[in-house]
Amino acid sequence: MHEMSLAGGVARIIEEQATTHGFSKVLTVRLEIGQLAHVDADALSFCFSAVVKNTVAEGAKLVIERAQGLVWCFGCATQVAIKAWGDACPSCGSFDLKAASGQDMRILDLEVA
Repeated sequence: MHEMSLAGGVARIIEEQATTHGFSKVLTVRLEIGQLAHVDADALSFCFSAVVKNTVAEGAKLVIERAQGLVWCFGCATQVAIKAWGDACPSCGSFDLKAASGQDMRILDLEVA
């Protein structure tokens, strides 16, 4: 389950930011996860609550926003949206696709006290 590792990375970033900016409590963490990122949002949420115990983010609300997965289709030479890897181009049915966006995960912002 790589979500545990991802949650640990988010927790480390939050701790680093708390040290740098001097806040002592995180109320909300807002993440953006691309639809093509191979991240299970429910598993990540579960792991996040476990790894932030005894940190400034303990009890923080985790808000996950999904970013659209965009690919370039070589079959019809257009950029199209797909929901998951393995989906065909909705325009022409081709599987000859290259990711353009939606493979990333990033912290959008933190609400702190």
